[in-house]
Amino acid sequence: MKINIYQGRTVPPTVADTTIVIDVIRAFTVAHYAFLQGVSRILLAETVEQAFQIKKEHPEYLLAGEVAGLAIKGFDLDNSPYHIQEKNLTGKVLVQKTTNGVRATLNCLKSDSVFVTGFTNARNTAEFVKERITGEEETINIIASHPSGDDDLACAEYIKSLIEDSSSISAREVVDRIKQSHVAAKFYDRENKAFQYEDIFQCIRELNTDFVMKVDHASKIPTIERVQYDGNRFNFANKGSETKTKRINSSY
Repeated sequence: MKINIYQGRTVPPTVADTTIVIDVIRAFTVAHYAFLQGVSRILLAETVEQAFQIKKEHPEYLLAGEVAGLAIKGFDLDNSPYHIQEKNLTGKVLVQKTTNGVRATLNCLKSDSVFVTGFTNARNTAEFVKERITGEEETINIIASHPSGDDDLACAEYIKSLIEDSSSISAREVVDRIKQSHVAAKFYDRENKAFQYEDIFQCIRELNTDFVMKVDHASKIPTIERVQYDGNRFNFANKGSETKTKRINSSY
């Protein structure tokens, strides 16, 4: 087994059997909370224009995302996990457009399997991928989607350590690096109303949920689907079913 960590949203230099794309602040933390709030699936839009076109064809879909971190005029939702965890989204379909996470994912679709995560679901994702490894020749790419953000890089190193059973970095270290990253800095400015301090708290919660987020790249529009599992049994669950959730590290 070979694990590569790459940073940035561009096409990675190698194609892996499995790719895990990370966006801690905030795209795939938002996606995780969206599924917890009942979303059935999340379509990944390459551009704002494509997102609006999808909405035109499916008015019941909800647009969520950002450009350069800022909410997009005309979208139903922004890119705030704090805001989305307050919504009832049962049965809804989201269309997500973001600067780093979505873009990076769309550039990794040549992998046989693609998963997305923030820190909130990093451990579950690592354990899921680890259980699926079938041989020594298998390769895994872990993509820290922010080109320079230590938040995503710390999470990537954490997932790698979990898959390798190396314990080279702890969850506490990851949390500290997320909070201290330059990406998080603007959220601490109380005068900047475009960014909520509460988002960072949502991003550093490590949750134990019974699903991971896998990308269906056979669809016309790449779609994040929730893969529910029980022990070694895995199945797609797109019904917005109730999810068991608990905090792992309550001291955060």
